[in-house]
Amino acid sequence: MRILVRHDTTYRYSEPARFAIQRLRLTPRNCESQHVRDWRIEINRDGRLLRREDAFGNIEHCFSADGPFDSLTTTVEGEVETFDTTGVARGAVERFPPALYLRETALTAPDGGIMDLARLITAKAPETLARLHLLLGEIHESMLFDIDATNTGTSAAEAYKCRRGVCQDFAHVFVSVARALGAPARYVSGYIRRSDGVEARVSGHAWAEAYVDNLGWVGFDPAHKRSPDDAYIRVAIGLDYLGAAPVRGARIGGGEETMEVSVLIQDAQRQSQS
Repeated sequence: MRILVRHDTTYRYSEPARFAIQRLRLTPRNCESQHVRDWRIEINRDGRLLRREDAFGNIEHCFSADGPFDSLTTTVEGEVETFDTTGVARGAVERFPPALYLRETALTAPDGGIMDLARLITAKAPETLARLHLLLGEIHESMLFDIDATNTGTSAAEAYKCRRGVCQDFAHVFVSVARALGAPARYVSGYIRRSDGVEARVSGHAWAEAYVDNLGWVGFDPAHKRSPDDAYIRVAIGLDYLGAAPVRGARIGGGEETMEVSVLIQDAQRQSQS
């Protein structure tokens, strides 16, 4: 499948900002499940844009600009050819052994509710892969997708306690429980193309990967109760959202800040035929 992506992120400031710096994890890289045919980043202000790789092997751009400016828009556009590898992340850059991804973070630390779910899953399934698939279904069935219930600072424990959240929260809960089960797990950010061929969203997508002996890293998307296939574009990984966030930054001045995000996903072949 060939997928077209356009992702716009706009920050607006109530007062002119004097300086801004951002870390952009917005560029996918090649692996067995995807080949990047074309990808570019454009920013509506003059500044410095440097490409590098972060500790996890994600492609990262560092952008900095001097003001004054009252808004800052980052646009990424590109085309990715995707392949169905039955959820297994083959050929990805791996900088660390799987055991690193057992490490807790503030966003994924378990509480009593998370541990109760881990014990329930353990009692129902005898081995790792079966437990992870059971966990996938349990999270999907027990949590309600609600864009107003959480924010980027909501932890897995908090989201699971209220049984509500967005794809970020579903992924955090999966990662937290998987680690409690003894399976290394990590957060993944990227994009998903809906089956109708066109998707306009307020943000990108997120899911989880867990390490399974004799298989390697396997993807699980509890928000959709499925493993990633050729409808997914994998962009960045981390111990949690903060390690794979599309945009993080700081600024001097600017007053109050608001953010607008728009993502458009299209089928490249359908577009070429229209």
